Amino acid sequence: MDELLERISRCVEFGKSDKFSPYPPDMKGQDGADELARLALESGIKPGDILDKALIPAMSLVGDKFSRKIIYVPQMLMAAKAMNSAMKHLKPFFQSGETKRKGKFIIGTVSGDLHDIGKNLVAMMIEGNGWEVIDLGVDVSIDKFLKAIAENPDAVIGLSALLTTTMENMKKTLAAIRENYSGSKILVGGAPVTMDFCISIGADFYSPDPQGVVNYLNQLTS
Repeated sequence: MDELLERISRCVEFGKSDKFSPYPPDMKGQDGADELARLALESGIKPGDILDKALIPAMSLVGDKFSRKIIYVPQMLMAAKAMNSAMKHLKPFFQSGETKRKGKFIIGTVSGDLHDIGKNLVAMMIEGNGWEVIDLGVDVSIDKFLKAIAENPDAVIGLSALLTTTMENMKKTLAAIRENYSGSKILVGGAPVTMDFCISIGADFYSPDPQGVVNYLNQLTS
């Protein structure tokens, strides 16, 4: 069983989604994360063990490589796709309550901003780390954020912006959340965002890369 979990982990780390995925070349024709996750469940491996012993370690390695610029966005996206191929087999167990998630994370790109690659990478990394992700998409209004928080009051919130012109909307969104849900943990990120900006608007955390967000969330649940 440990060997099967290692194979799943390797598929996620190197972006092998399924048997027909051409990448990486040295795994051509082999089962990918999709088939192996299904096999693991059929073999009696618990969904929580697949998550904790295969997916989370793999995505941690991917995040660390990305932080150190050993891999770049395309490789991150392939790893995330492979992780999602495995996660689709696990989600029914999470949704039924049979297997517990670490928590909920609401994420969205703020109003006026249509960029989503950075947001998507963060969302995928966090889901791969065992959290339920509520992705609100792009150009998310303040009201939509507030509605999502009302429905998930214990969730951690992530605000993304890729334009200097929409950083003001990030500030307004954060202020509205603070006014209505003062105890919420709010994380901010995006190309123009800095730690100084994070502090100036009263956010709880900023990271320039997805792995930093994962590390912060792990501290909250430790």
